[in-house]
Amino acid sequence: MPFITDDFMLKNETAKRLYRSFAKDLPIIDYHCHINPREIYEDKRFEDITEVWLGGDHYKWRLIRSNGVPENEITGNADSKTKFLRFAQALQKSIGNPMYHWTHLELKKYFNYDGILNIDNAEEVYKLCNTKLKEPGMSARGIIKASNVEMIGTTDDPTDSLEWHIKLAKDASFKTKVLPSFRPDKAVNIEKSGFAEYIQALGNASGIDIKSVSDVKDALTKRLDFFCEHGCKATDHGVDYLAFSPASDSEIERIFSKAIQKEAVTADEADKYKTAVMLHLGREYAKRNIVMQIHFNVQRNPNKRLLDSIGPDTGFDCMMTKDCSVALTGLLNALDLTCSLPKTIIYSLNPADNEMIDTVIGSFQDSQIPGKIQHGAAWWFSDTKSGMEAHLRSLANLSILGNFVGMLTDSRSFLSYTRHDYFRRILCSIIGEWVEDGEYPDDEKALGEIISGICYYNAKRYFDL
Repeated sequence: MPFITDDFMLKNETAKRLYRSFAKDLPIIDYHCHINPREIYEDKRFEDITEVWLGGDHYKWRLIRSNGVPENEITGNADSKTKFLRFAQALQKSIGNPMYHWTHLELKKYFNYDGILNIDNAEEVYKLCNTKLKEPGMSARGIIKASNVEMIGTTDDPTDSLEWHIKLAKDASFKTKVLPSFRPDKAVNIEKSGFAEYIQALGNASGIDIKSVSDVKDALTKRLDFFCEHGCKATDHGVDYLAFSPASDSEIERIFSKAIQKEAVTADEADKYKTAVMLHLGREYAKRNIVMQIHFNVQRNPNKRLLDSIGPDTGFDCMMTKDCSVALTGLLNALDLTCSLPKTIIYSLNPADNEMIDTVIGSFQDSQIPGKIQHGAAWWFSDTKSGMEAHLRSLANLSILGNFVGMLTDSRSFLSYTRHDYFRRILCSIIGEWVEDGEYPDDEKALGEIISGICYYNAKRYFDL
């Protein structure tokens, strides 16, 4: 019997019915990911399964590394087959890890493989996948089409030319919308190395000679308008923690001047600058009716030795436990006081923040937009089965689950769309449980609206698609 069956993760008869009737076949709106738009435009083909599966995937690198594998056979110059074998070897031990589920969902959907990947059959699976990747439909665009993806929201720096988005928009042969998302982290993170150089690049991209914080705001606004001209529906802020520390314009300018001259700024000074820029951007987002996403409570690169030898974004980040609740309400309240609070999605890497976020969003909702302020999908280390369940149960307990905008991949891989199916199965299983326990009526119409809304229609409305 195959490991991934039609009933995978569907724990009860109601879940099976709801999944097949209202979730399984809906299109995907992947409103936050890290896929390269150039690879979509050029319809990239992959040399082998290692490139498409392990290339750039820090989830998998972290898993392999935890199995005591030399770095050369993870991110180094070892051959592709060796890297794949090391992954299979680690996966076999990874009971309870979502990677085990994702991997087999991907093998089933894209490679028509019903078996179980382990070290004994890894060479066979490696060959099978590589043969499949040579088929016409296994290019970047073919995979997206086979995954029924309606919209992809990439993550893009304000200095980006959006060349590939522009070309894709003109290509009538490709039906999936590939829209840029505004990610101004480098202009906000004043305390990080390279800030002064980045401000120069921002000035070049915007055509503004940046001498002040006012110029930074003008440059970001100008680039935001450019993004909106090319379909931008969302922005994203990846912050280590949330800061809210208002200060006078003169003090902010003094702090900015220090940073531009490459003098060190204190944490308190950085928080004041970040607050000023975030408030400006929030107001600009509201004017343009685009969504502000904020991801926080991350420790970036805590292992300095490996950061220096391998570089960032290679699988060494971890959760932070900083209490960001007062800063979060401070930011939202300051924007709300001037009626300039945009649609906002809030994510914390730490699941201990679930209940905090779910109560905060209820304090800033809007009479015109259902679910204007959202608790974003279980993210990164929390997009596990138990993490998704905890997120959904908390949101249901403290807010309106039926207004949730659903899942995202947050991935660099073209094969990650099965994560949406994974989420849909977990969602239907939880709701099926509530129905069978008598906690919600078995009302087909109401249940169908809730499930199809969470899986597709809420995001379509929320992002104005």
